[in-house]
Amino acid sequence: MKNSANIGFAWLITISMLCLLANSQLTTNFYSKSCPNLLTVVRKQVMNAIKTETRMAASLLRLHFHDCFVNGCDASVLLDGSEGEKTALPNLNSARGYEVVDAIKSAVESSCSGVVSCADILAIAARDSVLLVGPSWRVLLGRRDGLVANKTGANLSLPAPFESIGNITLKFQAVGAHTFGFASCATFGNRLFNFSETNAPDSTLLDPSMVSDLQNLCPANGDISRITPLDWNSTDLFDNHYFQNLVNGRGLLESDQFLYSSDQAISTTRSIVELYSQNPQLFFIDFANSMIKMGNIQPLIGSAGEIRNNCRVINS
Repeated sequence: MKNSANIGFAWLITISMLCLLANSQLTTNFYSKSCPNLLTVVRKQVMNAIKTETRMAASLLRLHFHDCFVNGCDASVLLDGSEGEKTALPNLNSARGYEVVDAIKSAVESSCSGVVSCADILAIAARDSVLLVGPSWRVLLGRRDGLVANKTGANLSLPAPFESIGNITLKFQAVGAHTFGFASCATFGNRLFNFSETNAPDSTLLDPSMVSDLQNLCPANGDISRITPLDWNSTDLFDNHYFQNLVNGRGLLESDQFLYSSDQAISTTRSIVELYSQNPQLFFIDFANSMIKMGNIQPLIGSAGEIRNNCRVINS
């Protein structure tokens, strides 16, 4: 599955223990009476979108991630406006799939009007985007939609592709997977030039066998929006090759390779990377659990927020 994602969902796995869970009262059967066909309706729309463009699977997964990390899981990432989270640096010209969410919302409204939140649609779509090629999980539901976006929060809270383990860990602690997808030249171009196999600047140097191909794709002063697979071994699969790549020095993004090759990794994440590289089933189990945990980050429930009629704007 393809995506222009700039930061990996692997962090949801390797540091999922750091997520703070809300006592949210979310349930798997929240819409069993008010919208009994909800899961079927959403899945049909997600599958249609992926059939049209396989890249959309990772895009939908990433939208849920970027939503929950700012204001909690409240669909604030979907709000339009110049000060919206869409215009924050981690999302601008990168986050995508908004039109697919619009289509899902429209189909859901046709089935049960004014009942299902955009935040819950994001959570279900994220699960369904992985379902055909990876693990599944029972999505907890009952979120309501937020009334404000937080551009500043998105700029500060979302992990960046150049950050250290320490910085990204702090961001996960504050709130509570490059298993598939693509990344743009802008996110790794700094690693391609002044390259020396014998005089490596640090232990996260790219595998020399990748550098020539990447330099051709991303020449100096070239188009930084061009993209390449995060996982060169299995670009259309949700699997554990991401971790195998890190062990072999083939992590495309510097922040990813930090998980295995940095000095900090020796006492923190390296053992986790090695474990997942050898045990794909454990990775699948832990990924599903981490997605459930992430979906519990500060959801609005009860009378808080609203159920948006249009995911892009608050109700008038």
